[in-house]
Amino acid sequence: MRIVYVVPGFGNTFYCENCFRDGAFIKELAARGHDLMMAPMYIPVAGAPIDADTPVFFGAVNVYLKEKFSIFRRSPSWLERILNAPFILSLASSQSGSTRVRGLEGMTLSVLRGESGNQAKELDRLVQWLIEYGKPDIVHLSNALLIGLAPAIRAKTKARVVCSLQDEDTWVNEMEKPLDKEAWSVMREQAKHVDAFIAVSRTFGRAMQKRLAIPASKLHVSYIGVPTKAYKRSVLPDTPVIGYLSRLTPSLGLDILIDAFILLKKDERFARARLRLTGGLTGDNKNFVEAMKRKLRHAMCIDDVDIIPDAYRDDPHGFLSSLTVLSVPVPEGEAFGTYLIEAFASGVPVVQPAAGAFPEIIRLAGAGALYSPNTPQKLADALASLLGDRKRLERLANAGVRAAKKHFDVAVMAASVERVYRKLR
Repeated sequence: MRIVYVVPGFGNTFYCENCFRDGAFIKELAARGHDLMMAPMYIPVAGAPIDADTPVFFGAVNVYLKEKFSIFRRSPSWLERILNAPFILSLASSQSGSTRVRGLEGMTLSVLRGESGNQAKELDRLVQWLIEYGKPDIVHLSNALLIGLAPAIRAKTKARVVCSLQDEDTWVNEMEKPLDKEAWSVMREQAKHVDAFIAVSRTFGRAMQKRLAIPASKLHVSYIGVPTKAYKRSVLPDTPVIGYLSRLTPSLGLDILIDAFILLKKDERFARARLRLTGGLTGDNKNFVEAMKRKLRHAMCIDDVDIIPDAYRDDPHGFLSSLTVLSVPVPEGEAFGTYLIEAFASGVPVVQPAAGAFPEIIRLAGAGALYSPNTPQKLADALASLLGDRKRLERLANAGVRAAKKHFDVAVMAASVERVYRKLR
């Protein structure tokens, strides 16, 4: 089967769940004998199995300039090639605003509108490449923020269009009002041109089915998978070590975890407990991290906290295997939480708020604890309950390893998506 996977790059500057999912999935599909190509968008995809000759589409600098200044919508090809140079795109990906929604609403809407947006020339370039070089049976869009590409791709290449669903709501809902409602309206209209949607959890699938008016026959669920054999088993250290694996930002609950850790340390049983934080640090969050350091110093806990932003990239398996438990207390939950299954594969139980898809994933795995409401005190209580029970920790750790192999291995994910592809042939 000839498959082209359209995926946005992220520059490898922070822990990106969608990117992790896409990379693992693409490698597994290729290993299973599929004829696979990637079409990277915005910036190059760091570390992905990709043909070096494949261009970057919708180059981040070109897209931004075309949205902000109409004169760039008629840019000559030589200027566009310069602006798509790898070093320029790499520089763009490192900027503070690259993960910030505010200020990018117009560009988001323009890409969602597809052929009627300000990047119509970029879309035509992608479609022509698909016709001449990709020649796909299936074009798989990494997320629904790319759904504006679907009508032109489907009509002009005759390929079937598949779209994954994971946490698009967190971007759209943060858009300035009423642009958020406009974005959802455009996405609902473009969804009619997608042949199949694949949600990363049943919880998120139901939410997006309602948002985008997706017919039940088009909606499928495939849990994220990781290469479970690559993970090192944690040996539950005698000194409790609590880990956090996500971008270092309050939007993902890091402030909640730090407050909970300070509360936990007041319990004599956990006076020696440590906190290890990784997942990448963008410019927007440097002031936040400095404020958290000041808070930890004031509480006399700073010496028990390791803040190592790039450990997830430098030695991800070593980081995970050093933990007793993992917690990423995202305020409103998430569509899945890839860090959960990375922890399961490493024999590390998790402690998460009962929000989003966390209850679905944790109950299926039987390898973690849930708490509600999502406050520092409730999290501290849940951590204390688990860390104070060695037998329970060991039981949950073993359950996590079994669940990772059974439900969350990359081979399981690939087989699930293959079944959707075959139904469309």
